[in-house]
Amino acid sequence: MSDLGLTHIALLVRDLQASIDFYARYAGMEVVHRHHGHDDPGPGDPHGSNPPTEVAWMSDLTRPFVIVLIQGNHFGIDTPLGPLGHIGVACASRDEVDRRAALAAADGYLRKPAADWGPPVGYWCYLADPDGNVLELSYGQEVAFTVEGAQALLERTTCSAPLKSL
Repeated sequence: MSDLGLTHIALLVRDLQASIDFYARYAGMEVVHRHHGHDDPGPGDPHGSNPPTEVAWMSDLTRPFVIVLIQGNHFGIDTPLGPLGHIGVACASRDEVDRRAALAAADGYLRKPAADWGPPVGYWCYLADPDGNVLELSYGQEVAFTVEGAQALLERTTCSAPLKSL
């Protein structure tokens, strides 16, 4: 694995442990790195009196991609992902989507029950993490198939003309 392309998404969280528990339980992720934030005083605090920042990197270990969870009260209010913006996690089956959605419903995190929208969207549901960020659990979205098809098309296509400047 190499660090090329999309490597992470960072989310500001109020309670680091609650967020770690959420992404472990519903997204099948685990903490791969933890550290205290840098000694950056943050905006509006030139003397460094803000509380320390706690950071955890979480991964599902399938690719070099992490969700970076940052707990630091001195950053102000961050806008959570949603209602349409979301993090998508593919599950192994419809039953797995249903199982995790039932857990989320029991825990008060289910935002939208599972629905089947057919290819390429597939079977999916929305959860809201402890900070209101939306996590989509899905099955059958065909993302790998779509990307592999695009890669194959690009390999067959040559372009000798320069790209237009925007």
